[in-house]
Amino acid sequence: MIQKNYKNGFVALITAIILSLILIVVTVTLNRSSFFTRSAILEAEYKEMSSALAEACVDVAMLRIATTPGYSISNDPVIVGTETCTIDSVSGGTIQTSADVNKSITRLEVIVDLSDDLSVVSWNEI
Repeated sequence: MIQKNYKNGFVALITAIILSLILIVVTVTLNRSSFFTRSAILEAEYKEMSSALAEACVDVAMLRIATTPGYSISNDPVIVGTETCTIDSVSGGTIQTSADVNKSITRLEVIVDLSDDLSVVSWNEI
């Protein structure tokens, strides 16, 4: 009779250990997935910021083309707020800019029509 009580206690102990392990695995898995989701959202935010910064450099380059006849330059840093983007090159109607925000890099190549109103012919991320 006493032997049977020990077996019941052993089964209950093993069941409790197995359930605890299952709960720990589920908790760690859910925690890890939320960590990776947070990281992906942060990377998307950095990419959006670098895109906006590279676009700001395009706008600065277009302004300089409009105000300075024959404007041509390469590797010109432009400070926008607390960040910096670079006008990589301006030659003819082709503008190339780049921006880096926390290792999220955006490079743009914009072709504008120099004959009339600097209208954008093409806008590509390279």
